[in-house]
Amino acid sequence: MSGRFDRLLPVIILFSTLAGTASAETAAETAGKWGLIGRWSLDCGLPADRDRGAVLAYEVGADGRLMYRRDFGDSTDTADVIAAEISADNLLNLRVFFPKLKQTREYGLRMERDGSIRAFYNRDQKGNYSIRNGLFSANGKPTPPNFKCESAPPTRFPGHDGRDARLSPATAEKNEGSPIEIMIRWEGSLGPNPRPARSRG
Repeated sequence: MSGRFDRLLPVIILFSTLAGTASAETAAETAGKWGLIGRWSLDCGLPADRDRGAVLAYEVGADGRLMYRRDFGDSTDTADVIAAEISADNLLNLRVFFPKLKQTREYGLRMERDGSIRAFYNRDQKGNYSIRNGLFSANGKPTPPNFKCESAPPTRFPGHDGRDARLSPATAEKNEGSPIEIMIRWEGSLGPNPRPARSRG
């Protein structure tokens, strides 16, 4: 019996090492595998605010920690995601510490077929739920979906689309009546498609 155990011991150690490595996956790695990393909002086309424009961002810091940042337009805060795991039904379970609130909350996120995410539950350490089974505890309404936003809106330059195409007052005075001023006024008057179509005749 002792000889058989001695032969199995290296195998036991190997499996124990592999199990330890698998369980050592960081919160950032788990969230990245699930698809959470990035910026999310109810409406990515709105500026950050306390309503539909609020931006919820999950970012990996230089030290490898997963951070949760909320941008409400007039204020922001940052929380530390201290644990993340994916359950059998692909629910992402997070444990997050909010320094300003001095509170740790646990919540689960569900990814919908269109790639949006919804909060499935949200509770404090005492087990008090603000969201349960995808419904707000206060009114029973379903939680809304958040959509993944682009990293940053494209920079728009005056006149690039035919609108706001005008010179500064000083330059306009210096170039009054010049070809460049006439061209800008003409293009600006044509709206979003300033270039005339070429004739095929």
